[in-house]
Amino acid sequence: MNMPIKICGLSTPDAVETAIAGGTSHLGFIFFPKSPRNISPQLAGQLTRQKGATKSVAVTVNADDQFLDEIAEHMAPDMLQLHGSESLERVAEIRARYGLPLLKAMAIRDADDLAKAAIYEDAVEHLLLDAKPPKGAELPGGNGVSFDWSILENLQVKIPVLLSGGLDIGNIDRALSVMNDPSNTVIGLDVSSGVESAPGVKDIAKIKAFLKACRAGVA
Repeated sequence: MNMPIKICGLSTPDAVETAIAGGTSHLGFIFFPKSPRNISPQLAGQLTRQKGATKSVAVTVNADDQFLDEIAEHMAPDMLQLHGSESLERVAEIRARYGLPLLKAMAIRDADDLAKAAIYEDAVEHLLLDAKPPKGAELPGGNGVSFDWSILENLQVKIPVLLSGGLDIGNIDRALSVMNDPSNTVIGLDVSSGVESAPGVKDIAKIKAFLKACRAGVA
């Protein structure tokens, strides 16, 4: 399985080991206190110690330099995911300071939101298209909701895109069809709540089933 698949919100050795064994390409660790998936940079460093060739991603939300420095020191991520309202100027500062590949998350509900994604295409290596949070939600992602994937026919960006938001074993076939559509640049998937038994609690069986379905879908 060569397609990028990120299992996000990992917090235990069992879940990390299962994701790696199942062929995931990226391990996502969340650093956002309001999230049930929030962990410390120290724990993330421990969990990624034996990751081998699998890439580690530090997921942050409008983090300041002090916190990013702490993450870089203890975890040494392979990639930074910016899941807040980071401006182009802030993205440029982060790139200059850390020299890491950047993944910018965009909150999508409609075509107007999708059009804004192009703003970042010269500033980051990848985009992540996630569903816009429901009204009143405290989390920018991991809410288990999807947006209308049919609008991706109008996606006008040059860089690779990961699809996120509400992914699970029940809609993996449809997600893979979106990813395999040559009219867009979606190359991979990002799943979090869809492989959990409760918010922040990764389900080993669901991780295995999701990755197996991904392998079957691209075989």
